[in-house]
Formats: sequence, C-alpha cells, structure tokens
Amino acid sequence: MRTYDHDEAVRLLVERTDATLASDQPGYPHYADPADGTWRRTPDGFWTGGFWGSLLALAAVATGEERYAAAADQVAIGLTGRAESDTAFRGFLFHYGALLPHLLTGSGAAAESALAGARGLASAFNGDAGLIPLGSQAEEAGDVGAGAANIDAVPGTVALLCWAAERTGETGLAEIARRHAARHVEYCVRDDGSVAQSAAFDERTGELKCRYTHKGLSDGSTWARAQAWAMLGFAQAAHWSGPEFLDPALRVADRWIEWLPDCRVAPWDFAAGVDAPRDTSASAIAAVALLRLADQSTDRPHYRDHAAATVRRLVVDHLTPVTEDDPRPAGILTAGCFDQRRGEATAHELIWGDHFLLESLLRLRGDVATSIP
Repeated sequence: MRTYDHDEAVRLLVERTDATLASDQPGYPHYADPADGTWRRTPDGFWTGGFWGSLLALAAVATGEERYAAAADQVAIGLTGRAESDTAFRGFLFHYGALLPHLLTGSGAAAESALAGARGLASAFNGDAGLIPLGSQAEEAGDVGAGAANIDAVPGTVALLCWAAERTGETGLAEIARRHAARHVEYCVRDDGSVAQSAAFDERTGELKCRYTHKGLSDGSTWARAQAWAMLGFAQAAHWSGPEFLDPALRVADRWIEWLPDCRVAPWDFAAGVDAPRDTSASAIAAVALLRLADQSTDRPHYRDHAAATVRRLVVDHLTPVTEDDPRPAGILTAGCFDQRRGEATAHELIWGDHFLLESLLRLRGDVATSIP
C-alpha cells in the first residue's frame, strides 16, 4: 500500500486519461476491465459519455495542456446530436460533456453544445406534473417513460438549465430547473434523509404514485449512488436555483456521513450488509458534493474534512498502483459498481468515478473554483 500524495494522485489520473485518449478505440469510455484497463465503450455516449469530456477538461486544468481542452471540445461537439434524445439523462451528457468543459476552458463550441442540450431538455418538461420525466429512451433496464422520475436526473440538469437561462435571458429555463428539483425533493427524499432512487407519478397532476428503485437492493433500501446523486444534485440546485434546496442537500449529506463505513467507500446499497460489494464511484461523487456544501453552508465546515478523508482512502486503497508490484495500468480507480442487480461491471473502473475523483482532488488543491457548478 502506498502513502497518500495528492499531487501524485492527480498525475496518475491524468496519465490514465492520456492513455485513454491515445487509444484508437471508437466511442465513449464507459467502464473498464479491472485486470487490464480495457474500456468498454458506447457509440452514442449512453448517459456516461459526458464524463469523458469533463475528465479531459479537468486534465487541461491540471496540466495547462491545450490538447486536452481540444479533445474535450470534440466530445462536446460529438454529443450535440443527442440534444433531442428522449431521456432526462441529457443533464449528465450536456452538463459534464459540454457545460463543464466550457466553464473550465472557455470553449465556445462547448457552450453551443450545452445550449442545445439545455433546450432539448426543456422541451421535455411536463408543466402539469412539474418536472422533466425520465423519457422513453432513458438508459435504465425498464420502468421509464413519461410517468417515471429518477434522482439521477437532478445533478447536471438543474445547473445546465440555470446556466442557459443566464446566458440567453430565457428565464423560463430557470423556472423549469427549480420546479424539476423541487419535485425530486418531494418524490425521492424520505423523512429520515435517505433517498429513494425512482418514483412513478401521475402525468396530469404530478401526484406521487409510488417510490421504487432501478438499481438498488429493494424499493425501500438506499442505493448508495442515489444518495450521492441527491447530495450533488441538490447542492447544485442550492447554488443555481436558491437556498430552498440547501436544507434537503444537507439532510441527505448528513445521512450519508452517518451511514458511511470507516473505510470511506460505500457499499453499493446501504442495506446490502457489511460484506457487500463497494462502489468507489458513489464515494467520489459524495466527496465532490461535500466539498461544494462545505462552501455553501457556514455551519458544516466538517464536510470538507469528510470529503478529504474519503479522497485519501480512495487514492490509497483503490487507485492503481495499489502496491509496488501492481501490474495494472496506472491511474485506474478500482471497485466501482455500475449495476449490481444485473451483474454488470460490479467491480470495475467507471468513467464517472475517474471524473469525480479528479474533480475532488483539484477542488481540494484549489485548481477548480468554488463557483464552478
């Protein structure tokens, strides 16, 4: 086991990004074999392709090298064709694949792609129900469409729409974002601060029919990534839409901290037991959320300490090379769990895990401003 070195961890993640960029495999990195680092890729970006663009933009920030920014631009441009896809997960695609690269590098092409994505999302808004539904093309195993909602559709979406409203003066986009976030507080946040991943609702009234899960252990359990997405999504909403979202963000964050084991890596579902497979990507998401909330809330300075401790454990225990004789490519964040229920990529490198670990490290180092959503 190596000792923790912040700058070395950044270097390793950039080295891994560089190796991925140098590959001649077509498509967008999705998840990688934990043994040799070979990526499984998607031709259209699935819901995860945007994180490749944001990872490249973060590499540009970390190194100052223009080639990473140029590669991020190409990702943003390539995603533009997905602007009209019938999926709420366009929030992930266009916030991380276009808006974040624009904010980090100043790219005009990425800004145009982000605007296209924002307008596509807004066109799917159900004004009667008060949210953007999952949509018929949402990348889930089932239970999608016009009467389905998912906490995964909050992070990225609210920030993207509010930024587009500021850039264009179209204030209706910001109101869509606010109502979308508020509905997901109502649908997904339980009284004890835990999060239900998914909900079914009446398309005409928005009335909640039931809570359930797409990827968790059971409808009443808490899938770890749902809790982490809620922390991040409501932190972004508090920044962009207003302080009404700070309380739910803090409640779900406090529940995360209460449940997190000493190893700092969440089980894939908090009800799965102490020996359950872990999900490093959920903990990396949560670390970014805690850093954002520490900046937004004057009475939660300990959030930064919790985030820093999580990042340390992710680097020391799970970022290759974990030992001196580790044969795997350098810079792989191991033990990410994509979909335990379907047995898909249950202990793998995940492209969003890499992104959020690098973002956490750069935020801790001060390279990414607190104003960046």
